[in-house]
Amino acid sequence: MIARPNRLRRATAAIFFGGLVGLTAFSPGAACPAATIRVDAGRSVGAVRAVHGVNGGPVCYGSVVDLSAYHRALGIPLTRIHDANWPARDVVDIHAIFPDFYADAYSPASYRFAPTDDYLKSILAVGSKVMYRLGESIEHTPRKYYVHKPPDFDHWAKICLGIIRHYNEGWADGFHFDLGYFEIWNEAEIGPAQWDGSADDYYRLYVTTAKAIKSQYPTLRVGGPAAAGLGRLEGKLLTPSPFLQGFLRCCKEQSAPLDFLSWHMYTADATAPARGTCALRRVLDDLGFNKTEIHLNEWNYLPDNNWGPMLSRNGPALEKWFAEAGSARGAAFAAAVLLELQDAPIDMANFYTGDNGGWGLFNVYGVPKKTYHAFRAFKALVDHPDRRAVEGGKPGELSAAAGMTADSRELALVVSNYRSSDGHMELVVENLPWSGRSECEVSLLDQANDLKPVSKRIVDGPKLEIAEELPAPGVLLVLVRRALP
Repeated sequence: MIARPNRLRRATAAIFFGGLVGLTAFSPGAACPAATIRVDAGRSVGAVRAVHGVNGGPVCYGSVVDLSAYHRALGIPLTRIHDANWPARDVVDIHAIFPDFYADAYSPASYRFAPTDDYLKSILAVGSKVMYRLGESIEHTPRKYYVHKPPDFDHWAKICLGIIRHYNEGWADGFHFDLGYFEIWNEAEIGPAQWDGSADDYYRLYVTTAKAIKSQYPTLRVGGPAAAGLGRLEGKLLTPSPFLQGFLRCCKEQSAPLDFLSWHMYTADATAPARGTCALRRVLDDLGFNKTEIHLNEWNYLPDNNWGPMLSRNGPALEKWFAEAGSARGAAFAAAVLLELQDAPIDMANFYTGDNGGWGLFNVYGVPKKTYHAFRAFKALVDHPDRRAVEGGKPGELSAAAGMTADSRELALVVSNYRSSDGHMELVVENLPWSGRSECEVSLLDQANDLKPVSKRIVDGPKLEIAEELPAPGVLLVLVRRALP
Protein backbone atom coordinates (compact mmCIF):
# COMPACT_ATOMS: atom_id res chain seq x y z
CA MET A 1 0.00 0.00 0.00
CA ILE A 2 1.34 3.45 -0.95
CA ALA A 3 1.82 5.68 2.08
CA ARG A 4 0.14 9.07 2.35
CA PRO A 5 1.66 11.72 4.61
CA ASN A 6 -1.49 12.38 6.56
CA ARG A 7 -3.21 11.34 9.75
CA LEU A 8 -5.54 8.90 7.92
CA ARG A 9 -2.75 6.68 6.58
CA ARG A 10 -0.84 6.68 9.88
CA ALA A 11 -4.01 5.57 11.69
CA THR A 12 -4.57 2.71 9.25
CA ALA A 13 -0.98 1.55 9.57
CA ALA A 14 -1.23 1.55 13.35
CA ILE A 15 -4.42 -0.52 13.23
CA PHE A 16 -2.96 -3.19 10.93
CA PHE A 17 0.64 -3.48 12.03
CA GLY A 18 -0.07 -2.97 15.71
CA GLY A 19 -2.64 -5.73 15.77
CA LEU A 20 -5.34 -3.37 17.04
CA VAL A 21 -8.92 -3.14 15.85
CA GLY A 22 -10.97 -0.03 15.25
CA LEU A 23 -12.48 2.22 12.60
CA THR A 24 -10.47 4.20 10.10
CA ALA A 25 -13.06 6.91 9.60
CA PHE A 26 -13.25 9.79 7.16
CA SER A 27 -11.07 12.63 8.42
CA PRO A 28 -12.03 16.27 7.76
CA GLY A 29 -8.37 17.15 8.07
CA ALA A 30 -7.22 14.65 5.44
CA ALA A 31 -6.64 15.42 1.79
CA CYS A 32 -9.73 16.10 -0.33
CA PRO A 33 -11.44 12.79 -1.13
CA ALA A 34 -10.95 11.75 -4.72
CA ALA A 35 -13.41 8.89 -5.25
CA THR A 36 -16.32 7.38 -3.36
CA ILE A 37 -17.59 3.84 -3.90
CA ARG A 38 -20.96 3.28 -2.24
CA VAL A 39 -22.51 -0.17 -1.70
CA ASP A 40 -26.16 -0.70 -0.77
CA ALA A 41 -25.86 -4.09 0.92
CA GLY A 42 -29.62 -4.26 1.29
CA ARG A 43 -30.42 -4.05 -2.44
CA SER A 44 -29.92 -7.14 -4.59
CA VAL A 45 -29.40 -6.50 -8.31
CA GLY A 46 -29.20 -10.07 -9.57
CA ALA A 47 -26.42 -12.63 -9.59
CA VAL A 48 -22.67 -12.27 -9.94
CA ARG A 49 -21.80 -13.82 -13.27
CA ALA A 50 -18.88 -16.27 -13.29
CA VAL A 51 -17.39 -15.25 -16.65
CA HIS A 52 -13.77 -15.98 -15.74
CA GLY A 53 -13.11 -18.78 -18.19
CA VAL A 54 -9.67 -19.36 -19.69
CA ASN A 55 -7.93 -20.83 -22.71
CA GLY A 56 -5.62 -23.77 -22.03
CA GLY A 57 -5.59 -26.51 -19.45
CA PRO A 58 -3.61 -26.67 -16.22
CA VAL A 59 -0.91 -29.16 -17.24
CA CYS A 60 1.66 -27.73 -19.64
CA TYR A 61 5.31 -27.32 -20.62
CA GLY A 62 5.91 -30.98 -21.34
CA SER A 63 3.97 -31.89 -18.20
CA VAL A 64 6.73 -30.29 -16.08
CA VAL A 65 4.35 -27.53 -14.97
CA ASP A 66 1.10 -28.51 -13.28
CA LEU A 67 -1.21 -25.60 -12.45
CA SER A 68 -4.11 -27.77 -11.31
CA ALA A 69 -4.22 -26.44 -7.74
CA TYR A 70 -4.36 -22.86 -9.03
CA HIS A 71 -7.10 -23.62 -11.58
CA ARG A 72 -9.09 -25.42 -8.93
CA ALA A 73 -8.75 -22.47 -6.56
CA LEU A 74 -10.04 -20.09 -9.23
CA GLY A 75 -13.06 -22.26 -9.96
CA ILE A 76 -12.60 -21.88 -13.72
CA PRO A 77 -16.10 -22.33 -15.19
CA LEU A 78 -15.14 -23.10 -18.81
CA THR A 79 -11.81 -23.93 -20.47
CA ARG A 80 -11.50 -23.40 -24.20
CA ILE A 81 -9.02 -25.80 -25.77
CA HIS A 82 -7.18 -23.96 -28.51
CA ASP A 83 -3.40 -23.49 -28.95
CA ALA A 84 -3.02 -26.27 -26.41
CA ASN A 85 0.28 -26.49 -24.53
CA TRP A 86 0.08 -30.00 -23.05
CA PRO A 87 2.49 -31.66 -23.17
CA ALA A 88 3.21 -30.29 -26.62
CA ARG A 89 1.06 -29.47 -29.61
CA ASP A 90 0.00 -33.04 -30.22
CA VAL A 91 -3.49 -32.74 -28.74
CA VAL A 92 -6.97 -31.47 -29.69
CA ASP A 93 -6.17 -30.39 -33.27
CA ILE A 94 -7.71 -32.46 -36.03
CA HIS A 95 -4.33 -33.47 -37.48
CA ALA A 96 -3.16 -34.66 -34.04
CA ILE A 97 -6.20 -36.87 -33.48
CA PHE A 98 -6.74 -37.98 -37.09
CA PRO A 99 -3.26 -38.04 -38.68
CA ASP A 100 -4.25 -39.55 -42.06
CA PHE A 101 -7.00 -37.34 -43.42
CA TYR A 102 -8.06 -39.93 -46.01
CA ALA A 103 -8.50 -42.74 -43.48
CA ASP A 104 -11.87 -44.23 -42.58
CA ALA A 105 -13.66 -41.77 -40.25
CA TYR A 106 -15.80 -44.61 -38.87
CA SER A 107 -12.85 -46.78 -37.79
CA PRO A 108 -11.40 -46.34 -34.28
CA ALA A 109 -8.01 -47.31 -35.72
CA SER A 110 -7.90 -44.05 -37.69
CA TYR A 111 -7.82 -41.94 -34.54
CA ARG A 112 -5.07 -41.16 -32.02
CA PHE A 113 -7.08 -40.15 -28.97
CA ALA A 114 -4.77 -40.95 -26.03
CA PRO A 115 -2.88 -37.64 -25.62
CA THR A 116 -6.08 -35.61 -25.91
CA ASP A 117 -7.82 -37.99 -23.50
CA ASP A 118 -5.23 -37.14 -20.87
CA TYR A 119 -5.41 -33.43 -21.67
CA LEU A 120 -9.17 -33.33 -21.20
CA LYS A 121 -8.96 -35.35 -18.00
CA SER A 122 -6.57 -32.78 -16.54
CA ILE A 123 -9.10 -30.01 -17.21
CA LEU A 124 -12.16 -31.85 -15.99
CA ALA A 125 -10.28 -32.91 -12.84
CA VAL A 126 -10.12 -29.27 -11.64
CA GLY A 127 -13.88 -28.87 -12.01
CA SER A 128 -13.93 -26.89 -15.25
CA LYS A 129 -16.17 -27.59 -18.20
CA VAL A 130 -14.71 -27.65 -21.71
CA MET A 131 -15.30 -25.80 -24.96
CA TYR A 132 -13.82 -28.01 -27.66
CA ARG A 133 -12.41 -26.09 -30.62
CA LEU A 134 -12.62 -28.27 -33.74
CA GLY A 135 -9.84 -27.25 -36.09
CA GLU A 136 -6.17 -26.32 -35.86
CA SER A 137 -3.99 -24.12 -33.67
CA ILE A 138 -2.43 -20.94 -35.03
CA GLU A 139 0.89 -21.26 -36.86
CA HIS A 140 3.31 -18.33 -36.76
CA THR A 141 5.96 -20.31 -38.64
CA PRO A 142 6.98 -19.24 -42.18
CA ARG A 143 5.87 -22.62 -43.49
CA LYS A 144 2.32 -23.64 -42.60
CA TYR A 145 1.76 -27.29 -41.81
CA TYR A 146 -1.83 -27.87 -40.69
CA VAL A 147 -3.91 -24.68 -41.00
CA HIS A 148 -5.09 -25.59 -44.47
CA LYS A 149 -8.58 -25.76 -45.86
CA PRO A 150 -9.71 -29.40 -45.55
CA PRO A 151 -9.74 -31.10 -48.96
CA ASP A 152 -13.18 -32.62 -48.26
CA PHE A 153 -15.60 -30.76 -45.98
CA ASP A 154 -18.02 -33.67 -45.59
CA HIS A 155 -15.21 -35.99 -44.52
CA TRP A 156 -13.87 -33.37 -42.11
CA ALA A 157 -17.33 -33.17 -40.53
CA LYS A 158 -17.39 -36.96 -40.13
CA ILE A 159 -14.06 -36.79 -38.29
CA CYS A 160 -15.55 -34.18 -35.94
CA LEU A 161 -18.48 -36.50 -35.29
CA GLY A 162 -16.02 -39.28 -34.42
CA ILE A 163 -14.36 -37.01 -31.86
CA ILE A 164 -17.74 -36.19 -30.31
CA ARG A 165 -18.72 -39.87 -30.17
CA HIS A 166 -15.47 -40.71 -28.42
CA TYR A 167 -15.78 -38.07 -25.71
CA ASN A 168 -19.52 -38.11 -25.14
CA GLU A 169 -20.69 -41.62 -26.07
CA GLY A 170 -17.78 -43.84 -25.08
CA TRP A 171 -16.99 -44.84 -28.66
CA ALA A 172 -13.49 -46.19 -29.39
CA ASP A 173 -12.74 -46.88 -25.72
CA GLY A 174 -13.92 -43.39 -24.99
CA PHE A 175 -15.77 -41.48 -22.30
CA HIS A 176 -19.01 -39.89 -21.28
CA PHE A 177 -17.62 -36.43 -20.57
CA ASP A 178 -20.83 -34.65 -21.61
CA LEU A 179 -18.93 -31.92 -23.44
CA GLY A 180 -21.51 -29.31 -24.37
CA TYR A 181 -19.77 -26.72 -26.59
CA PHE A 182 -18.09 -27.31 -29.94
CA GLU A 183 -16.53 -24.45 -31.87
CA ILE A 184 -15.70 -24.69 -35.56
CA TRP A 185 -12.21 -23.41 -36.45
CA ASN A 186 -10.52 -20.23 -35.22
CA GLU A 187 -9.94 -16.75 -36.71
CA ALA A 188 -10.27 -17.81 -40.33
CA GLU A 189 -10.28 -14.17 -41.43
CA ILE A 190 -6.66 -13.48 -40.38
CA GLY A 191 -5.29 -15.43 -43.34
CA PRO A 192 -2.43 -17.91 -43.71
CA ALA A 193 -1.61 -18.24 -40.01
CA GLN A 194 -5.04 -19.86 -39.49
CA TRP A 195 -6.73 -20.46 -42.84
CA ASP A 196 -5.53 -20.59 -46.43
CA GLY A 197 -8.98 -20.65 -48.00
CA SER A 198 -11.42 -17.85 -48.74
CA ALA A 199 -14.07 -16.50 -46.39
CA ASP A 200 -16.70 -18.35 -48.43
CA ASP A 201 -14.72 -21.57 -47.98
CA TYR A 202 -14.89 -21.13 -44.21
CA TYR A 203 -18.61 -20.39 -44.32
CA ARG A 204 -19.16 -23.65 -46.24
CA LEU A 205 -17.06 -25.60 -43.75
CA TYR A 206 -19.04 -24.11 -40.87
CA VAL A 207 -22.44 -24.84 -42.42
CA THR A 208 -21.46 -28.40 -43.38
CA THR A 209 -20.05 -29.26 -39.96
CA ALA A 210 -22.62 -27.43 -37.83
CA LYS A 211 -25.51 -29.12 -39.62
CA ALA A 212 -23.85 -32.54 -39.36
CA ILE A 213 -23.31 -32.15 -35.62
CA LYS A 214 -26.80 -30.85 -34.87
CA SER A 215 -28.43 -33.56 -36.97
CA GLN A 216 -26.89 -36.26 -34.76
CA TYR A 217 -26.58 -34.32 -31.49
CA PRO A 218 -29.37 -31.73 -31.38
CA THR A 219 -28.73 -30.79 -27.74
CA LEU A 220 -25.06 -29.85 -28.27
CA ARG A 221 -24.17 -26.20 -28.69
CA VAL A 222 -22.34 -25.47 -31.90
CA GLY A 223 -20.86 -22.15 -32.88
CA GLY A 224 -18.11 -19.96 -34.25
CA PRO A 225 -16.48 -18.27 -36.02
CA ALA A 226 -13.98 -17.40 -33.25
CA ALA A 227 -13.68 -14.04 -35.01
CA ALA A 228 -10.43 -12.14 -34.55
CA GLY A 229 -12.47 -8.96 -34.13
CA LEU A 230 -15.97 -7.58 -34.42
CA GLY A 231 -15.39 -4.77 -36.87
CA ARG A 232 -15.66 -1.03 -36.23
CA LEU A 233 -16.85 -0.24 -32.71
CA GLU A 234 -17.68 3.43 -32.19
CA GLY A 235 -19.13 4.10 -28.77
CA LYS A 236 -22.06 1.71 -28.55
CA LEU A 237 -22.42 1.26 -32.31
CA LEU A 238 -20.92 -1.73 -34.11
CA THR A 239 -20.38 -2.00 -37.83
CA PRO A 240 -19.54 -5.70 -38.22
CA SER A 241 -16.47 -6.63 -40.24
CA PRO A 242 -17.11 -7.90 -43.77
CA PHE A 243 -16.09 -11.38 -42.59
CA LEU A 244 -18.59 -11.34 -39.72
CA GLN A 245 -21.35 -9.87 -41.88
CA GLY A 246 -20.79 -12.61 -44.45
CA PHE A 247 -20.78 -15.29 -41.78
CA LEU A 248 -24.07 -14.16 -40.25
CA ARG A 249 -25.66 -13.75 -43.65
CA CYS A 250 -24.58 -17.26 -44.64
CA CYS A 251 -25.94 -18.78 -41.42
CA LYS A 252 -29.25 -17.06 -41.98
CA GLU A 253 -29.57 -17.96 -45.67
CA GLN A 254 -28.48 -21.59 -45.12
CA SER A 255 -30.48 -22.01 -41.89
CA ALA A 256 -27.24 -23.10 -40.22
CA PRO A 257 -27.31 -23.57 -36.45
CA LEU A 258 -25.55 -20.84 -34.47
CA ASP A 259 -25.95 -21.63 -30.79
CA PHE A 260 -23.15 -19.25 -29.86
CA LEU A 261 -21.13 -16.60 -31.61
CA SER A 262 -17.49 -16.45 -30.47
CA TRP A 263 -15.15 -13.53 -30.92
CA HIS A 264 -11.82 -12.17 -29.68
CA MET A 265 -10.49 -8.85 -28.42
CA TYR A 266 -7.06 -7.66 -27.33
CA THR A 267 -7.10 -4.05 -26.25
CA ALA A 268 -5.97 -1.48 -23.70
CA ASP A 269 -9.52 -0.07 -23.45
CA ALA A 270 -11.20 -1.75 -20.48
CA THR A 271 -14.65 -0.62 -21.65
CA ALA A 272 -14.33 -2.19 -25.10
CA PRO A 273 -15.23 -5.82 -24.21
CA ALA A 274 -18.49 -4.80 -22.53
CA ARG A 275 -19.34 -2.23 -25.22
CA GLY A 276 -18.57 -4.75 -27.94
CA THR A 277 -20.77 -7.37 -26.30
CA CYS A 278 -23.72 -4.97 -26.00
CA ALA A 279 -23.32 -3.83 -29.60
CA LEU A 280 -23.02 -7.40 -30.87
CA ARG A 281 -26.18 -8.38 -29.00
CA ARG A 282 -28.10 -5.69 -30.89
CA VAL A 283 -26.68 -6.87 -34.22
CA LEU A 284 -27.61 -10.50 -33.52
CA ASP A 285 -31.11 -9.60 -32.33
CA ASP A 286 -31.73 -7.42 -35.40
CA LEU A 287 -30.84 -10.40 -37.61
CA GLY A 288 -33.10 -12.79 -35.71
CA PHE A 289 -30.37 -14.60 -33.75
CA ASN A 290 -32.13 -13.84 -30.48
CA LYS A 291 -31.18 -17.12 -28.82
CA THR A 292 -27.54 -17.12 -29.93
CA GLU A 293 -25.16 -16.93 -26.97
CA ILE A 294 -22.20 -14.53 -26.99
CA HIS A 295 -18.76 -15.85 -26.05
CA LEU A 296 -15.76 -13.53 -25.84
CA ASN A 297 -13.45 -16.51 -25.82
CA GLU A 298 -10.11 -14.79 -26.28
CA TRP A 299 -9.30 -11.54 -24.48
CA ASN A 300 -6.34 -9.91 -22.78
CA TYR A 301 -4.62 -6.61 -22.17
CA LEU A 302 -2.79 -5.32 -25.25
CA PRO A 303 -0.07 -2.91 -24.04
CA ASP A 304 -0.45 0.47 -25.76
CA ASN A 305 -2.84 -1.19 -28.23
CA ASN A 306 0.28 -2.19 -30.14
CA TRP A 307 1.03 -5.60 -31.69
CA GLY A 308 4.44 -4.42 -32.90
CA PRO A 309 6.65 -6.03 -30.23
CA MET A 310 5.07 -9.45 -30.76
CA LEU A 311 5.49 -9.25 -34.52
CA SER A 312 9.04 -7.87 -34.31
CA ARG A 313 10.61 -11.13 -33.05
CA ASN A 314 12.88 -8.89 -30.98
CA GLY A 315 13.64 -10.66 -27.70
CA PRO A 316 14.04 -7.67 -25.33
CA ALA A 317 11.00 -5.90 -26.82
CA LEU A 318 8.89 -9.04 -26.56
CA GLU A 319 9.99 -9.69 -22.98
CA LYS A 320 9.06 -6.14 -21.95
CA TRP A 321 5.73 -6.36 -23.78
CA PHE A 322 4.65 -9.63 -22.18
CA ALA A 323 5.89 -8.43 -18.77
CA GLU A 324 3.57 -5.43 -19.10
CA ALA A 325 0.64 -7.69 -20.06
CA GLY A 326 1.11 -9.69 -16.84
CA SER A 327 1.93 -6.70 -14.63
CA ALA A 328 -0.18 -4.78 -12.14
CA ARG A 329 -1.49 -2.77 -15.10
CA GLY A 330 -2.59 -5.96 -16.85
CA ALA A 331 -4.09 -7.22 -13.58
CA ALA A 332 -6.12 -4.04 -13.01
CA PHE A 333 -7.29 -4.26 -16.64
CA ALA A 334 -8.36 -7.89 -16.21
CA ALA A 335 -10.26 -7.13 -13.02
CA ALA A 336 -11.91 -4.10 -14.63
CA VAL A 337 -13.05 -6.13 -17.64
CA LEU A 338 -14.53 -8.89 -15.48
CA LEU A 339 -16.36 -6.29 -13.38
CA GLU A 340 -17.64 -4.32 -16.40
CA LEU A 341 -18.89 -7.53 -18.06
CA GLN A 342 -21.29 -8.00 -15.14
CA ASP A 343 -23.62 -5.54 -16.89
CA ALA A 344 -23.10 -6.86 -20.42
CA PRO A 345 -25.24 -9.53 -22.17
CA ILE A 346 -22.38 -12.00 -22.30
CA ASP A 347 -22.66 -15.73 -21.69
CA MET A 348 -18.97 -16.54 -21.20
CA ALA A 349 -15.53 -14.98 -21.50
CA ASN A 350 -12.26 -16.90 -21.77
CA PHE A 351 -9.03 -15.14 -20.88
CA TYR A 352 -6.11 -15.95 -23.17
CA THR A 353 -4.47 -17.81 -21.48
CA GLY A 354 -4.71 -19.78 -18.24
CA ASP A 355 -1.38 -21.54 -18.78
CA ASN A 356 2.31 -20.57 -18.61
CA GLY A 357 2.66 -18.97 -22.04
CA GLY A 358 3.55 -15.36 -22.73
CA TRP A 359 -0.10 -14.33 -22.43
CA GLY A 360 -0.68 -16.67 -19.49
CA LEU A 361 -1.71 -16.13 -15.89
CA PHE A 362 1.61 -17.82 -14.97
CA ASN A 363 5.22 -17.46 -16.00
CA VAL A 364 7.08 -20.23 -17.78
CA TYR A 365 7.90 -21.90 -14.45
CA GLY A 366 4.28 -21.91 -13.26
CA VAL A 367 4.62 -18.96 -10.86
CA PRO A 368 1.49 -16.76 -10.74
CA LYS A 369 1.66 -13.38 -12.43
CA LYS A 370 -0.21 -10.31 -11.17
CA THR A 371 -3.07 -11.20 -13.51
CA TYR A 372 -3.62 -14.46 -11.64
CA HIS A 373 -4.22 -12.50 -8.45
CA ALA A 374 -6.78 -10.34 -10.26
CA PHE A 375 -8.64 -13.56 -11.02
CA ARG A 376 -8.34 -14.47 -7.33
CA ALA A 377 -10.05 -11.22 -6.40
CA PHE A 378 -12.82 -11.89 -8.92
CA LYS A 379 -13.25 -15.45 -7.62
CA ALA A 380 -13.91 -13.95 -4.17
CA LEU A 381 -16.73 -11.97 -5.76
CA VAL A 382 -18.08 -15.12 -7.45
CA ASP A 383 -18.11 -16.78 -4.02
CA HIS A 384 -20.53 -14.02 -2.94
CA PRO A 385 -23.04 -14.58 -5.75
CA ASP A 386 -25.93 -12.35 -4.64
CA ARG A 387 -24.90 -9.13 -6.36
CA ARG A 388 -25.55 -5.88 -4.50
CA ALA A 389 -25.99 -2.34 -5.83
CA VAL A 390 -22.83 -0.24 -6.21
CA GLU A 391 -22.48 3.44 -7.11
CA GLY A 392 -19.33 5.32 -8.03
CA GLY A 393 -16.42 4.86 -10.36
CA LYS A 394 -16.04 5.50 -14.06
CA PRO A 395 -16.08 2.81 -16.77
CA GLY A 396 -12.63 2.06 -18.09
CA GLU A 397 -10.92 3.87 -15.24
CA LEU A 398 -12.37 2.89 -11.87
CA SER A 399 -14.67 -0.14 -11.60
CA ALA A 400 -16.40 -1.86 -8.68
CA ALA A 401 -18.86 -4.65 -7.92
CA ALA A 402 -20.13 -6.26 -4.73
CA GLY A 403 -21.86 -9.48 -3.73
CA MET A 404 -23.28 -11.21 -0.69
CA THR A 405 -23.17 -14.87 0.31
CA ALA A 406 -26.42 -16.80 0.04
CA ASP A 407 -26.76 -16.82 3.82
CA SER A 408 -26.20 -13.03 3.99
CA ARG A 409 -23.31 -13.46 6.42
CA GLU A 410 -20.51 -11.90 4.37
CA LEU A 411 -20.17 -9.23 1.69
CA ALA A 412 -17.34 -8.91 -0.85
CA LEU A 413 -16.43 -5.71 -2.68
CA VAL A 414 -13.87 -5.63 -5.51
CA VAL A 415 -12.52 -2.31 -6.77
CA SER A 416 -10.18 -1.97 -9.74
CA ASN A 417 -8.34 1.28 -10.38
CA TYR A 418 -7.11 0.78 -13.91
CA ARG A 419 -6.42 4.33 -15.00
CA SER A 420 -8.13 6.74 -12.63
CA SER A 421 -6.11 9.56 -11.06
CA ASP A 422 -8.38 9.18 -8.02
CA GLY A 423 -6.02 7.14 -5.89
CA HIS A 424 -7.72 7.87 -2.57
CA MET A 425 -10.82 5.70 -2.07
CA GLU A 426 -13.67 6.31 0.35
CA LEU A 427 -15.65 3.10 0.63
CA VAL A 428 -19.17 3.24 2.07
CA VAL A 429 -21.22 0.11 2.77
CA GLU A 430 -24.78 0.76 3.93
CA ASN A 431 -27.72 -1.39 5.03
CA LEU A 432 -25.75 -4.40 6.17
CA PRO A 433 -28.14 -7.29 7.00
CA TRP A 434 -27.03 -7.57 10.61
CA SER A 435 -26.87 -5.33 13.64
CA GLY A 436 -23.93 -4.79 15.93
CA ARG A 437 -20.31 -4.80 14.97
CA SER A 438 -18.76 -5.74 11.61
CA GLU A 439 -15.33 -7.08 10.77
CA CYS A 440 -13.70 -5.65 7.67
CA GLU A 441 -10.64 -7.13 5.92
CA VAL A 442 -8.89 -5.37 3.04
CA SER A 443 -6.46 -7.00 0.60
CA LEU A 444 -4.40 -5.11 -1.99
CA LEU A 445 -3.09 -6.03 -5.42
CA ASP A 446 -0.53 -3.62 -6.85
CA GLN A 447 3.04 -3.70 -8.04
CA ALA A 448 4.28 -4.54 -4.53
CA ASN A 449 1.43 -6.74 -3.24
CA ASP A 450 -0.19 -9.90 -4.59
CA LEU A 451 -3.68 -9.43 -3.12
CA LYS A 452 -2.05 -9.22 0.29
CA PRO A 453 -4.11 -8.44 3.43
CA VAL A 454 -3.23 -4.88 4.44
CA SER A 455 -5.79 -3.98 7.10
CA LYS A 456 -8.40 -5.40 9.44
CA ARG A 457 -10.96 -3.38 11.37
CA ILE A 458 -13.95 -3.72 13.65
CA VAL A 459 -16.77 -1.27 12.92
CA ASP A 460 -19.95 -0.53 14.88
CA GLY A 461 -23.39 -0.28 13.31
CA PRO A 462 -25.04 -1.25 9.99
CA LYS A 463 -22.95 1.25 8.02
CA LEU A 464 -19.26 0.99 7.18
CA GLU A 465 -17.09 3.93 6.14
CA ILE A 466 -13.41 3.38 5.47
CA ALA A 467 -10.67 5.05 3.47
CA GLU A 468 -7.99 3.26 1.46
CA GLU A 469 -5.21 4.17 -0.93
CA LEU A 470 -5.52 2.63 -4.40
CA PRO A 471 -3.35 4.45 -6.93
CA ALA A 472 -3.60 3.14 -10.49
CA PRO A 473 -2.98 0.41 -11.33
CA GLY A 474 -4.33 -1.62 -8.44
CA VAL A 475 -7.16 -3.81 -7.11
CA LEU A 476 -8.81 -3.92 -3.70
CA LEU A 477 -10.73 -6.83 -2.22
CA VAL A 478 -12.85 -5.89 0.81
CA LEU A 479 -14.60 -8.58 2.89
CA VAL A 480 -17.20 -7.52 5.45
CA ARG A 481 -18.81 -9.92 7.90
CA ARG A 482 -20.58 -9.83 11.21
CA ALA A 483 -18.00 -9.68 14.01
CA LEU A 484 -17.97 -12.51 16.49
CA PRO A 485 -19.03 -11.51 20.05
